[in-house]
Amino acid sequence: MATEKAYKLLAAQEGISNSEAKSMIDRGLVYVGNKKVMIARGDVDAKTIFRVEKVEKIKPIFENDDIIVIDKPAHVNSDEIERQFRDAKLLHRLDRETSGVLMLVKNEEFREKAIQEFKKDRVYKEYIAWVEGILSESVDIDRPIITTKKNNRATSNVSSKGKPARTEVFPDIVSGGKTKVKCIIHHGRTHQIRTHLRYIEHPIVGDEQYGGRRAKRVMLHAYKVKILGMEFVAPEPKTFIHFE
Repeated sequence: MATEKAYKLLAAQEGISNSEAKSMIDRGLVYVGNKKVMIARGDVDAKTIFRVEKVEKIKPIFENDDIIVIDKPAHVNSDEIERQFRDAKLLHRLDRETSGVLMLVKNEEFREKAIQEFKKDRVYKEYIAWVEGILSESVDIDRPIITTKKNNRATSNVSSKGKPARTEVFPDIVSGGKTKVKCIIHHGRTHQIRTHLRYIEHPIVGDEQYGGRRAKRVMLHAYKVKILGMEFVAPEPKTFIHFE
């Protein structure tokens, strides 16, 4: 059987550069049938036909002289969005496969005010997630988190040596051995919701790094943020509403 590197075959199939093909695979957008292609440099059958998921368009939610708020699609890095808005800088980040409210600031004065709100835990952050298993009662997870980085990849764990972190989890819908939950976070550590949900043995669907089953994406969405008297909402993606 003749084989070819996945990214090279994808580049030829889609008429794009090798680097664009690698990026698509790294983002989790490329499938063979229903199976996600995980390794860009992996060998595949030279006759393989890929299926590429489209990334949703970036939708602005709100803009004024201080801030621009985006409904971030899944599979896009926060830094990529920042590059599209030359006069604005990220106030915070969302993981690549997390969708929802992403804020960029336009001036240093507002940025300093907003950062103080984050530091004082005065920013309301509400997420929606689909988790493994049946969660029948709300849970208040107040456990410190420590984050380590290796090869430019962050991994977080609950640890007494970590920084304070609290996540309130409220069950909403149960379907097919999974539960849709609302999460309200305090502090906002790296991978906080993902780490805390794994800690209570209900990892997020699609979050293979923290024990979830494989899916098209990590099923986590930043639904609502309240900061400095303003409220921003990113509607639930269709994949969340019709997920089974």
